[in-house]
Amino acid sequence: MSTNWLIKNAELVNEGQRTHADLRVSHGRIETIASHLDARPGEQVVDASGLWLLPGMIDDQVHFREPGLTHKADIAHESRACAAGGITSFMEMPNTKPPALDRDSLEAKYARAAETSAVNYAFYLGASNDNLEAIRTLDPKAAPGVKVFMGASTGNMLVDNPQVLDGIFREAPVPIITHCEDTPMIDALHAKAREKYGDEIPAREHPLIRSREACIKSTRLAIALAQKHGSRLHVLHISTADELALFQPGPIKGKRITAETCVHFLHFDAADYERLGFLIKCNPAIKNAADREAITQALAEGRIDVLATDHAPHLLEEKAQLYDKAPSGLPLVQFALQAALQRVFEGKLTLERVVEAVCHAPATLFDVHQRGYLREGYAADLVLVDPNRPHTVSREEVLSTCGWSPFEGVTFNSSIAATFVNGQRVWDGSKVDGSVRGQRLAFDR
Repeated sequence: MSTNWLIKNAELVNEGQRTHADLRVSHGRIETIASHLDARPGEQVVDASGLWLLPGMIDDQVHFREPGLTHKADIAHESRACAAGGITSFMEMPNTKPPALDRDSLEAKYARAAETSAVNYAFYLGASNDNLEAIRTLDPKAAPGVKVFMGASTGNMLVDNPQVLDGIFREAPVPIITHCEDTPMIDALHAKAREKYGDEIPAREHPLIRSREACIKSTRLAIALAQKHGSRLHVLHISTADELALFQPGPIKGKRITAETCVHFLHFDAADYERLGFLIKCNPAIKNAADREAITQALAEGRIDVLATDHAPHLLEEKAQLYDKAPSGLPLVQFALQAALQRVFEGKLTLERVVEAVCHAPATLFDVHQRGYLREGYAADLVLVDPNRPHTVSREEVLSTCGWSPFEGVTFNSSIAATFVNGQRVWDGSKVDGSVRGQRLAFDR
């Protein structure tokens, strides 16, 4: 049963506006938003004076490793890390073992999440060179989209057959979500690096091997296919300034081609490889400071529509291997919202724009049913942020299975004071309520 809450004296940030108001939660929904609401018998009252009240973040790109890779992560632990970080819904990628390439494997992931996830959940169907029929016949309500790896990935999920790619863009009944890097270009640059360094390829070479040219070529191909077929295309984790001109600025509503970047591309740059090494090795690679600044500006102007994480945890001992064996990806969900809000304190993004990019835009893009906004009648997925309580990240507080964070030692200006999922307080500022379970995301299609 959901507790009924009255959140008083908060600064609500929603749909481009900041207003001081109270918000009542009843039976898991936002019942009333108004000034000077009086508490009813049995309501729990939260005095949110000095706090920001935001819709819960919707992270449209995570890797939770279940099934098949649960030594790195699982839905239970990673969803609790989400809750601690103000993420109330996630959309998880298909490159598990086995990969989610058909209806049965997709539904098996939903069934597992129903048992263990502390926040709301959805799962992408993956694309391969031989599952076009599964994509064609996908129920649009069963998945947020179809994930296409147009670059190197794990298992049977690199789609490099031109006819299949064309078929996916022609026939997918849901948004097409792409990882855009050109594999032949990467392979050639990797071979040159091995000639020069042997097994001891340094971390600083990663953005040269996973080059900006490889990103640009693949992104151009995806956009050309989407324009040819009128597809709904969303390009993930933009990492270069060069790709930004391929996308249009402005509100997401009505766009057929959209772009996303990730919190680590706003926070780190190539200079950080010296300090963090393979801990920040990810695909596509973190690139130069100029790219970071251009991406931040593109997010500010709506040229990039969505901000997500690409949360992809690996164990420290895996990351400690040499270049060719050290896996790509980093754990991010627990501190992602704080990292995004840090750009507000720096004056590079407005608070309203961050809320648009992490809450409203993913809800709009994926037609998420009654989430992502502070609206009466909507699900009470909420996060209270304390902008006056700095928080220094420590390894001891990491909730992800991998047990580390690339943000260790970083002091953020804000803290996550509370997270509510469907009207249940799952995070109280210090601990997760392990009894809370999220719901399967529904899509208005």
